[in-house]
Order: sequence, then C-alpha cells, then structure tokens
Amino acid sequence: MLALSCVFALAVAAGVLGGLVGTGSSLVLLPVLVLLYGPREAVPMMGIAAVLANVGRVVVWWRQVRWRPVFAYAAPGVPAAVLGAHTLLTISPRVVDAALGAFFLAMIPVRKIAAVRAWHVRLWHLGIAGAAVGFLTGLVLSTGPLSVPVFTGYGLSGGAFLGSEAASALLLYIAKLATFGQLGALTMSVVTRGLIVGAALMIGPFIIRRMVQGLRPRAYGYLIDAVLIAAAGGMFIAVQQH
Repeated sequence: MLALSCVFALAVAAGVLGGLVGTGSSLVLLPVLVLLYGPREAVPMMGIAAVLANVGRVVVWWRQVRWRPVFAYAAPGVPAAVLGAHTLLTISPRVVDAALGAFFLAMIPVRKIAAVRAWHVRLWHLGIAGAAVGFLTGLVLSTGPLSVPVFTGYGLSGGAFLGSEAASALLLYIAKLATFGQLGALTMSVVTRGLIVGAALMIGPFIIRRMVQGLRPRAYGYLIDAVLIAAAGGMFIAVQQH
C-alpha cells in the first residue's frame, strides 16, 4: 500500500509534466512501475494510465482541440497501433529503443531548422506520421516525444497542441489497450493499479493549466527539447537493460 501511495504521488508530478509539454509522463513512471511490478504488468498498467491521462488533457483543452489534424493522424495510427502491439513479441526491443533514442536527439536540430526555414507539416504528413508512430506505440513502451515535433510542426502550440496531441494519443492508446485485452494481459490487479495511476495523472493538467497559458513560445520550445533529450536518455538506458 505504501508503494502504491508513493507511485500515486509520483504520478501526480508526472501528470504535471505531461500537462505542461504534452508528453513525459511515461518516461517518469515506467522505470518505477517496471521495478515494482515487472515489465509484463507495467506495460499494460501504463497503457491504462495513459488513456486516463490523455482524457484529462482533452477535457482541460477541449475547446482548443483541432479535430482535423487529430483524425488525419489517428485514422492510420489506430490500425498501426494494433499491428505494433501484435508485433511486440517478434522483434528485438533493443533495436527499436536504440533507433528511437537516436531519433529523439536528431529531432532537436531538425525542429530548429524547421522553425528557421518555416517548414510546415501538412495533413497528409500527419497521416504518414500517425501510421509510423501508431505502429511504434503498439510496439514499445513510450513514443510520446515522437508526436511532439509532428504537431508543433503543423503550427500548434499551447492549449491547441496539448489538446490535439492528447486526443490523437488517446485513440492510439485505446487501440493498444484493446489488443492487450485480447491477449489476456489485463488482469484485475493490473487494471486496478492502472486506474489508480491514471487518476493521479489526470490531476496534473488541471494543476498546470494557468502556467501553460502564460508560457512564452521560446520557453515552450526549450521544454520540448529537454523532454526529447530525456526521452533519448531513457531509450539508451533501456538498450543496456535488454
């Protein structure tokens, strides 16, 4: 019970981080959940928690959600997430983690070059990105930082970015969770703990909402870069553990 209470407190803090930059919750929580419950329970548990966390973000920013990019991203992303979840047991996670770590680091200069040259992500680009990220979402533990440069490249920021990214991620995680259910990974203990962690994650966006509204675009960009660096570090650490 004490361990679960500590996880709840950490999840609130992770929810604040996710509510601020749109991702990062899984990067904070997954190592702790794996340590306490093992990877077979931690992955579906985090899937349940991620669904609730994204519900919280969508509720907070509902009026600013841009539904066209959400559906353009999620339409190919949902079936790709199901395919990725089924592929999970047939590919080396070490290779995937290493590739994602390199990708996260590469996205930092790419984001800056795109801003200088005024590159703009279009709806069809979102569809391609949704298919790729959807597959990886089903395949690995956390791909949240992958969607950040995609939606910011489309021109979204602040509440519009947070709400739209959360709505698309919600659809992908529901597909992944449904696949876990079919594979028999959603035991009662996993569901209960996932709901508790998810409830804690939902609190974060409400706590941080006013700060997001007052955050300058430049500072927001620095925060996103920091998350990408942390994500890369987490992936490279995962490579050593596999």
